[in-house]
Amino acid sequence: MWLTMPQTTTTIVRGDITLRAVDAIVNAANSTLLGGGGVDGAIHRAAGPELLAECRTLGGCRTGEAKATRAHGIRQAKNIIHTVGPVYGMSGGRDAELLAACYTNSLRIAAGLGCRSIAFPSISTGAFGYPIEEASRIALTAIRDYLAANPDAFDLIELVTFSASDERMYKQAYERIIAT
Repeated sequence: MWLTMPQTTTTIVRGDITLRAVDAIVNAANSTLLGGGGVDGAIHRAAGPELLAECRTLGGCRTGEAKATRAHGIRQAKNIIHTVGPVYGMSGGRDAELLAACYTNSLRIAAGLGCRSIAFPSISTGAFGYPIEEASRIALTAIRDYLAANPDAFDLIELVTFSASDERMYKQAYERIIAT
């Protein structure tokens, strides 16, 4: 599924985010930035121990914020943008705002680094428990709004899902948010 805005193509794909050929991949990290399970663990394994060493210098990251590192052993990317999504139901009613901030802040940092392409995982929908249907709508809305304000910032934005059911949810959200 493809969305073309004035200068940016956005696509929804299923696969391994560590294999995407983009300038930056986004890591759905925990607040320590020192690795974990799911996407975070996969990215740390693929990037190698140099990523952990660089992350130790960053002093962690707060929910909704993002920080950048080099991609190290992930050769087809230049940067990793680490963002910490909310644990669903634990943010005092600010879950949607914080999740949207993950996407917006990641895009802002990537653009500031000169990245023209970026791949996102489905932030907070694994161990952090965010319902995929709601999270996909928030993600696509945040991306749409960022591109409306910054139409020349990116050539390609990928939303990379792990499962076929997640891919379907993102495509349904796309139809409701973007295609109308």
